[in-house]
Amino acid sequence: MLEEAAAELFLEQTYDGTTIDDISSRAGVSRNTFFNYFSSKSDVLWVDLDETISALSRILASSPAPDNALDAVESTLLKVAAEHPANRVPWAFTQIELMGTRTELLSSGMARVLAVTETLNWYLTSNVRADAGQDAATAAAALTAAAATAAVRWANDGVGRGPLDGYVQAAISPVCAGFRPRFD
Repeated sequence: MLEEAAAELFLEQTYDGTTIDDISSRAGVSRNTFFNYFSSKSDVLWVDLDETISALSRILASSPAPDNALDAVESTLLKVAAEHPANRVPWAFTQIELMGTRTELLSSGMARVLAVTETLNWYLTSNVRADAGQDAATAAAALTAAAATAAVRWANDGVGRGPLDGYVQAAISPVCAGFRPRFD
């Protein structure tokens, strides 16, 4: 209810023109109830992606030690993308101009980009030889950027879009190919 109320209000009066009280009132709940689900107004923009990011962390944390850490990261990113519901397209991306979410997406998105990069870096660093730390950090950042670019393109491709994992695979495969020799 809160997501739908927020989306309606952002479309009607933009992101900046909407308060948490507006969202709560439209959803028929109290302001306190809003904060039971979200820590800030910007968190409403990221509901689906935050769940996907959490899944990435859980899957990597529970993975056994791989033969090749980069291959494990690649397959995990593709698995997470494949599991993302096809009907859960981030409306804040597809309606960025109408909702006026560009500035907020850039600022609140940075925390998510850093979280994914840190997760990938942690996994790669934990599963490679000690002298590969710089390669792990660079690969993590490059993979995050590629996956994020794929997700935005997927969201913006409209009703003709294919599955998210196809976009992610096309974006991360060249990155993995370039770094693979450093992780063998």
